[in-house]
Amino acid sequence: MNIGEAFRSASDGISAHKMRSGLTMLGIMFGVGAVIAMLSIGAGAARQAQSFIDRMGLRNLLVRAKQLRPDELQAARKKSLGVSMRDADAIREAVPGVEVVAPRLKVQPWKVQASAKAGDGPSIVNRTDATVYGVSHLLRDLVALPLAEGRFIDGADEKDHAQVCVIGAAVRRALFAYGPALGQPLRVNDLWCEVIGVVADAGAAVPTGAEAAAAGSPAREIYMPVTTASRKLEHEPLASPLDEILVKLAPHVQSREAAAVVRTLVDGLHGGVDDYEIVVPEALLEQSRQTQGLFNIVMGCIAGISLLVGGIGIMNIMLASVLERTREIGVRRAIGADQGDITLQFIVEAFSISALGGLMGVVIGVGIARTVSLYARWPTVVTATSIVLALGVSMAVGILSGLYPAVRASRVQPIQALRYE
Repeated sequence: MNIGEAFRSASDGISAHKMRSGLTMLGIMFGVGAVIAMLSIGAGAARQAQSFIDRMGLRNLLVRAKQLRPDELQAARKKSLGVSMRDADAIREAVPGVEVVAPRLKVQPWKVQASAKAGDGPSIVNRTDATVYGVSHLLRDLVALPLAEGRFIDGADEKDHAQVCVIGAAVRRALFAYGPALGQPLRVNDLWCEVIGVVADAGAAVPTGAEAAAAGSPAREIYMPVTTASRKLEHEPLASPLDEILVKLAPHVQSREAAAVVRTLVDGLHGGVDDYEIVVPEALLEQSRQTQGLFNIVMGCIAGISLLVGGIGIMNIMLASVLERTREIGVRRAIGADQGDITLQFIVEAFSISALGGLMGVVIGVGIARTVSLYARWPTVVTATSIVLALGVSMAVGILSGLYPAVRASRVQPIQALRYE
């Protein structure tokens, strides 16, 4: 018996017992689906974390204001101003190895609108959701923000408290459609600003809504001078003057050592009040990798158990098949089939069941990943490696599960098999 005949025999056996074969495949299907879905969710989480860390900059530090309860906030403000320009100036002057210090203030927008005019028709007021930041003109030295149109905020804008802004690609499309954006007025809350630049979308699809918020995409962000946002927009009375300070370190400086120096300096300025935190992206990246590794191990074990259960099911059905087809085995042996032919026949049948179950499991896994991405707004990444890994493991499980029944079938004596009722 050659391999082609073995596959034809396996196809006939599976077709003759469709219900039994389908139920046997379920364990493999769900196991493979679980492997692909879990790996895709983990890969999506890893990509999201990497994107977030890349935006912060691996060689940067962040001094970030903490969210405090109202009673804690009142007590803190008796000793500390919160994260402020005073902290930024002190870090720039006193911490060795600092190249750039860029303060940033996040505005709580309740209205972002602009008027767009199409042809000779009336102007239409468009509104959109966006994240608004007051930033330093040095932000582009820390974060990659390529421009599609216009220019970024400069030092003069910041010094003069200019009412100008730079908008993301998705904000531009929502407010101005395909009309001109540069020089157009844009309203953030009660402040009117002139659009002086548009951030490029790097040729990629522009995310929207929760997807953009989750990814931290600049496509739905608006940037204005930090001095303008601080002076001309309303803020909570006790809120920290700044939300965070981005600090770029020289290449030779160790980020964790610099963080310790910054912490000592800011502690003194804040009177020992714990109203801020220092974020070290390099440490976050290391922690993210450790967490991802642990996640992969746990999810791999869970999916492996599912495949093991599927393999046990295949072995059980193949043993039952050997008993049912004992007379067939005897006939094959009587007309010249040797033990190797019988072994090959049953191994190929077990392999075929696991392979078909694995292919169906791939469809299930990809479907689960797409469903999670669509409804949970969680990015998922289905990679070719995860598909090949899941299929390879399922086929290996099928072969190993069919090995014992195949060997047992090959050892049946022809005379005894022909007498079997």
